Amino acid sequence: MIHHCKEELPMEACGLLSGNNRKCETLWKMKNVKQNTHSFEISQKEIDKAFHSIEKKGQTLTGIYHSHPTGAPYPSHQDIVNAHYPKAAYFIISLVPNIPQVKCFRIIKNRVISIEIKVVN
Repeated sequence: MIHHCKEELPMEACGLLSGNNRKCETLWKMKNVKQNTHSFEISQKEIDKAFHSIEKKGQTLTGIYHSHPTGAPYPSHQDIVNAHYPKAAYFIISLVPNIPQVKCFRIIKNRVISIEIKVVN
């Protein structure tokens, strides 16, 4: 995720994560159709294509990620309003100052809940 976010600078990067049992196993880089430094949007066509591929792998959507190139790793008002997948974990990667920070949240009915990230081998 961090590598993808750095590749897209200065724009916000975005993508999906899939797997099973709340484990994120596969990363799907998505195109930010807004090409913006402060927001992102993924086309419905690209989402549908990714969901089809995720299903073919026998996985489910486990997470959605995007970067905040110049901001903190916390959901903005726009992030909260546009969180349409309550079962997904929302990862936000801050690239400020030079050490990336990754935070994870559940966003359910405009309520933000911080969740722990556990890295396993």
